[in-house]
Amino acid sequence: MEQLEQSKDDQPFQHQSRKDRVISWTSRTLCDHLTYTVRRGLLKGMKRKGGLAWLPEWLLGDGETREHKFFRELDLTGKIVFDVGAFEGLVALFFAQHARQVVCYEPNARNYGRLKENLQLNHIENVTVRRFGLGSTPGSSDMVWDPSRAGSSTIGSTSMASTIAARKSAHHERIEITTLDTEVFENGLPVPEFIKIDIEGYELPALQGARRLLQTAHPTLYVEMHGETMNEKRRNARAVLEFLAECGYRSIIHVETGQAVGAGNSEVAAQGHLYARQK
Repeated sequence: MEQLEQSKDDQPFQHQSRKDRVISWTSRTLCDHLTYTVRRGLLKGMKRKGGLAWLPEWLLGDGETREHKFFRELDLTGKIVFDVGAFEGLVALFFAQHARQVVCYEPNARNYGRLKENLQLNHIENVTVRRFGLGSTPGSSDMVWDPSRAGSSTIGSTSMASTIAARKSAHHERIEITTLDTEVFENGLPVPEFIKIDIEGYELPALQGARRLLQTAHPTLYVEMHGETMNEKRRNARAVLEFLAECGYRSIIHVETGQAVGAGNSEVAAQGHLYARQK
């Protein structure tokens, strides 16, 4: 039984159900060029291009996820926010309504273009968009992504990339990599007070490239945990928690359960999101 469980935990996740695949196909095939006012969810009342948020709440629900509810409770008034892995701006648009300034990182050409369009549709001027990936050192890398899940672009060195690259529909793109320390201490970007990170398995390298920033400025962090298998998620979570402890983060909460987490109970953090503060 233990061997069977171990084998299961080493198998790649099925990231989309049949229902999810139908919704994704409908969204990208029939609605990708539709511009409308969002009728549900975090961006209700704002303009957006693409997706199915034009459908009313009574048909598909209010669109509120646990993540969205968490963001609504944050006080970002007047703060500098970095959105790492901004996708089409579906969170950045919300941040922009509350924060003083938002800096987005989105290296995927397709997502970068849509992000810029959504910002322009809403006449948002307090958002800077950087077409870079973030890692532990500057350089370049291959990015791979599947058009059916454009929000799941990942760097070629992750195990998730191997799974995506095996698909006939996979797209490859060469991207530039920078670090948050380079951006803040050499390129003159403002020091962030809150950083959201959602970059499909590349969380640890991005944090490593921000070591100086984390140790000196201690921005609050919101990190989505990724991995292609359950065991990889566990390894990734432990490594991230150990690194954050090195940087002085003493209050780390697993958002979905509300539990305080650290290296000693890192398995709790393997799925979901981490909210980390120095104190």
